[in-house]
Amino acid sequence: MKIIYTDVLVVGGGLAGLRVATGVQEREHRTIVLSLVPPKRSHSAAAQGGMQASLGNCAMGWGDNEDVHFEDTVKGSDWGADQQVVRMFVNTAPKAIRELTHYGVPWNRVRKGKHEAIINAQKVIIEERDEAHGLITARDFGGTKKWRTCYTSDGTGHSMLYAMDNKAHEDRVMIHERMEAMALIHKDGRCYGVVARNLMDGEIVAYVAKATTIATGGYGRIYAVTTNAVICQGTGQALALESGVATLGNMEAVQFHPTAIVPVGILTTEGCRGDGGVLRDVDGYRFMPDYEPEKKELASRDVVSRRMIEHIRKGKGVPSRYGDHLWLDITILGREHIEKNLREVKDICENFLGIDPAEEWIPVRPTQHYSMGGIRTKYTGESQTMKGLYACGEAACWDLHGFNRLGGNSVSETVVSGMLVAEYISDFCDSPQSSIDISTAVVEGFVLAEKEKVHRLLTHEGGEDAYVLRREMESIMMEKVGIFRNGDDLQEAVERLERLLIRSGNITVSRSKSYAANPALVIAYRTQKMIKVALTVAYGALLRTESRGAHAREDYPMRDDVNWLKRTITSWPDPKQTLPTVTYEPIEITHMELPPGFRGYGKKNIVENRQSAIQQAKIDAIRNELLKRGADRFEIQNALMPYEHLLPEKYKGRNERLYERFDDEKAEQ
Repeated sequence: MKIIYTDVLVVGGGLAGLRVATGVQEREHRTIVLSLVPPKRSHSAAAQGGMQASLGNCAMGWGDNEDVHFEDTVKGSDWGADQQVVRMFVNTAPKAIRELTHYGVPWNRVRKGKHEAIINAQKVIIEERDEAHGLITARDFGGTKKWRTCYTSDGTGHSMLYAMDNKAHEDRVMIHERMEAMALIHKDGRCYGVVARNLMDGEIVAYVAKATTIATGGYGRIYAVTTNAVICQGTGQALALESGVATLGNMEAVQFHPTAIVPVGILTTEGCRGDGGVLRDVDGYRFMPDYEPEKKELASRDVVSRRMIEHIRKGKGVPSRYGDHLWLDITILGREHIEKNLREVKDICENFLGIDPAEEWIPVRPTQHYSMGGIRTKYTGESQTMKGLYACGEAACWDLHGFNRLGGNSVSETVVSGMLVAEYISDFCDSPQSSIDISTAVVEGFVLAEKEKVHRLLTHEGGEDAYVLRREMESIMMEKVGIFRNGDDLQEAVERLERLLIRSGNITVSRSKSYAANPALVIAYRTQKMIKVALTVAYGALLRTESRGAHAREDYPMRDDVNWLKRTITSWPDPKQTLPTVTYEPIEITHMELPPGFRGYGKKNIVENRQSAIQQAKIDAIRNELLKRGADRFEIQNALMPYEHLLPEKYKGRNERLYERFDDEKAEQ
């Protein structure tokens, strides 16, 4: 048996994983990253549109700050987010983007003077301030009051990931590529690492660590059509689930992006609409102003996706052999803008559709895109139920996004949560609590269990075909657990998935019997995990009898703040269970800085909790009293909901802007 020891183990080589790794490495804790692919091929590279941070440099972002970003994010979450975590995030995001600048990310910059832009399908002239020339600029994104999404044309994730990977190599982070985590090693509620399999030679190895971080991204591939990369199969969430100890949060909260190309589901960035593109129907009519007169195409993603499907259901979709779709029109932006700021979109359209988006409209339809659910953590990124296990990025339910995330907030979250969680992990590793107290015999037991699973899959004869099971799972999720949900479909989905799970216990690998470099074997053991993840999504959606954010029940159209202001917590304590165990975690209104209300877009279908009005009156009274005393926004915010004490010391400082400067004495107070 081979055991590799390290201080910190990171599972996942995307933006979140690499930022955690560099952070703990710089705190002098030896770090190993396990990655299915070379890190520069991680799904983070697919992020196109940008990263949210309230810099306020450009004219349309002028006046932005943490308070505005906070309000946008909480409303975007449909009041499902942890508001203290949101405060931590919006405070750290400007620091993160400036740090990335030092790592080499070539952010688009403000150019002084007048320039032309498209806003609400009209050409307008925007004049940038002289003093902002050369500073990081931003574009418009859905659900935001200010232009806040910083970008590098439409290759933001690519630029960030390459810079972050280079930083990891500079810091001498050990990266073990083509390694797949198979199971968590744990004892008495404490995580000690993972059992991993080398995808090339089939060797199964134990990695033992003081702290283990899951940063494996989302679970989009449980759906038939998704913008996610083929490696985004929810294996990180499955590792936690199959431990029987760690819990998942809000797994039914699945976001559909409005503008994926038909039929393959590849993303066209929200930057297309942020830069002025519009949605059109079969008649060429721009329909979104009819549904959302204020925000139009730039309401939050869950709202735009639902409005598109509503319009298609009215017979306004464009017929095709792949089903009805709508049009995304960016021709109004002009060729020069597209070839400079949307060049990846142009390449995608040319390579996969054979069209020039500067001349022709793009066929689009809402498609599964993002997972708000994940491993439930504390604000430190540590699992609520398993010591020494951390998670960050899309793999985690931190909970920044609640039931719907805003575009640009996830890219930002990868590095922000990575920065913060790295500090908390380092503090843990510096403490006596992190000592490794597990025998070799226990570790060997976990290794042998995984070897036995692989051996059985390869030697068992006459069983189920994993490819067949997986295709059926994907179809069930797409048809029954999609944008619009209802009790009958969800009940059918749960029952069919439960049967698939039982059948998956009888999978056999018939195409190849090799222990090494065997895609059929990989599909076999991943399918078993994916069906469990799919069940947490479908079962959680069935039980949640309300509509909140991306979870839209046609039979329960109201957001119910009386009965459902709580997070879904899922676990799988007994491996023989065929359904997950579901409990709930309350989201306390009395702890909120911004009580539940109307989001400002979408339908105002709310079962109001009377505690919201009480809390709002309390907040208004505190704010008004402090304003009379001449308090600034920082003093007022601290009185409403303190959060700075939760931040690592190095990230507590205020963020300066062109219009908001702090002298040293006041900033230290």
